[in-house]
Amino acid sequence: MDLAKLIERAKGICLSPKAEWPKIAAETTDVKSLYVGYAAILALIPAICGFIGMTVIGVSMPIVGTIRTPIAAGLAQLIIGYVLGLGVIYLVGMIVNALAPTFSGEKNLIQALKLVIYSSTPVWIAGVLSLIPMLGVLTIIAALYGLYLLYIGLPVLMKNPEDKSIGYTALIVVCYIVAALIVSVVIGALAGGADMMRGRF
Repeated sequence: MDLAKLIERAKGICLSPKAEWPKIAAETTDVKSLYVGYAAILALIPAICGFIGMTVIGVSMPIVGTIRTPIAAGLAQLIIGYVLGLGVIYLVGMIVNALAPTFSGEKNLIQALKLVIYSSTPVWIAGVLSLIPMLGVLTIIAALYGLYLLYIGLPVLMKNPEDKSIGYTALIVVCYIVAALIVSVVIGALAGGADMMRGRF
């Protein structure tokens, strides 16, 4: 997927998802194309912006002043978070696929990955807000919209009855939260370890 197509897809899934999901469902693709042509590119936005926001701009705190993450720890968080984040996408895609029969849907890993990757678009784009750490909380709004995209995309891609999408979505969200918490702990531990090895606490 070239940059023009990537932008067009991101715009389509965010602004007119009900029209975009059927197009996505009909496309023939593979895991490599989904990652290299879309997910890996957009996932760079929060990774790079978060790094700049925390290491260059920093967070202003009363009395203490501006707090910045040391470069070493910031780079570790960027790389580890980026790689694990893409891994979580694949893991959740596998979970979506495995759960399909439970909600009277059809198992199809590629369709499940399409669903998870494209519904993550708002969160990745909102990652630009990480340039100003205090605005990072606004990504919650993007995450909620991403859940909506997932919800309306489920019956289109996984072929489950629409009335079962709420339960399907809820279970996916639980899995997402657990995976995200694990990743956060791992990033914190590894990045903290890298920082301590350099004598920076």
